Amino acid sequence: MLSCRRSLLSQTIKRKTKNKPKNKTKVKTHKKVSRTRDFIPENMHLEDNEEEVGFNLKSSAPSRSHGVQPLGNLYFNPGAINSRNIGLGTLQILSDELVLEILGLLEGTQLGVLATVSKSFYVFTSHEPLWRNLVLDNLKGRFFYNRSWKVTYISTFHPSFDVSRSARSSGLRVRDFYSDYLFQSWLCANLEMKPEWLERDNIIRKRGISVDDFLTNFEEPNKPVLLEGCMDNWDALGKWDRDYLVNLCGDAQFAVGPVKMRLDDYFSYADQVKEERPLYLFDPKFAEKIPTLGSEYDVPVYFREDLFSVLGNRRPDYRWIIIGPAGSGSSFHIDPNSTSAWNAVIRGSKKWILFPPDVVPPGVHPSPDGAEVACPVSIIEWFMNFYDATKDWKKRPIECICKAGEVIFVPNGWWHLVINLEESVAITQNYVSRVGYLC
Repeated sequence: MLSCRRSLLSQTIKRKTKNKPKNKTKVKTHKKVSRTRDFIPENMHLEDNEEEVGFNLKSSAPSRSHGVQPLGNLYFNPGAINSRNIGLGTLQILSDELVLEILGLLEGTQLGVLATVSKSFYVFTSHEPLWRNLVLDNLKGRFFYNRSWKVTYISTFHPSFDVSRSARSSGLRVRDFYSDYLFQSWLCANLEMKPEWLERDNIIRKRGISVDDFLTNFEEPNKPVLLEGCMDNWDALGKWDRDYLVNLCGDAQFAVGPVKMRLDDYFSYADQVKEERPLYLFDPKFAEKIPTLGSEYDVPVYFREDLFSVLGNRRPDYRWIIIGPAGSGSSFHIDPNSTSAWNAVIRGSKKWILFPPDVVPPGVHPSPDGAEVACPVSIIEWFMNFYDATKDWKKRPIECICKAGEVIFVPNGWWHLVINLEESVAITQNYVSRVGYLC
């Protein structure tokens, strides 16, 4: 799985007119700090002004966390003083990122005590990723998600505490608190994908082509293609709904980010979560854990030659079951070991963006050896800040929405990003054929 540390990217809201973990390349944060430019009145929700700013919120989006506003609003309110600075005292000179990094060194009880010092500290110590890290580090996968990471932590470690008090306090609004960093985190967690981010579909689609046609027209020239009909005989396509998977998998533990979870616990989390980077179930040993899963799909005929198979049990991880809620996915990366890949959607749908090996996506900065990649922390941030730039490129990306029953071929060396548009279940596999190797 890819992992990114939090980075702030500016210009999160741009005005418009009324017409409007696989084993991937290591990813690092691309540090860039600047200002959100637009004014959003404190007493209105973003959806009230969505026609003007050009974004829609999810219908389930909560009010802005504790009333945090983008820093640009401060400049439209000359009489206001940023309560962030007042509450932090001498620590106000630190960036929001650094404040949160320091708070990340504390335990839950210490965060709770610090939250009583000032309204500013209350807002910072309520930042959900702090509590997410505490839950994942301390409980691994042995937790039951309960509305938020903070409530999950409290209800687990302090069961006598009335968590409804914490839920009520989550509605506390702090006046004149301005922070691009905290606002951006909330915004990215609650934005709908814009229609113009989804409308471009320029991938070649094929149904029923021969293996020779696939090799000649796509694998040899190293070109993506979306294949239809090659999953029609899979048992998985008709069986793999939630109830079936939960009953089949029982107490088996699957890799979810840095932890392992039971499937029913993961689905409970996915139903409730509203965060910028939802945990993604991405397990390479699913067929060993539940052999029935491995028997209910077949490698499409186009991908059955795999030179890595000669390594037997010593081959690196090469196949994964992937499950995630809407908004989960993988930021830009290139698959490892010069492999190509196929990805078959069994439930749901996925938006794909692919760039050829000689075109680095905007906002992505690989190291000279390609071992590390600096990128935005979340997929939504990339769409907000960089997607429009690709419209005028001479070499535009290949884009598509891959739906249930369809398979996408990702050639080796191609940069690709994928985001689930709804809860999705998929199988993916990396491979090296003789044709692909020679390319």
